[in-house]
Amino acid sequence: MPEFHVEGMSCAQCVNAVTIAIHALDPAAGVDVDLGTQRVRVRSDLDRFVLQQALADAGYDPRPVGLESSDHL
Repeated sequence: MPEFHVEGMSCAQCVNAVTIAIHALDPAAGVDVDLGTQRVRVRSDLDRFVLQQALADAGYDPRPVGLESSDHL
């Protein structure tokens, strides 16, 4: 399950924006947002790079959690 650290998320509007960005690509995706840790976990069959780009397109700077820096976009 892809997980991203998304710095700058601080409110319900951020949660909504992130969720909408993912659901625009995969309406059935599960999106779990933790504002305290600024992490987003996504349950989807989409590639993590596609998910990361969707978050970036929504105006955020998503960083994959648990990957080597060479794996980042």
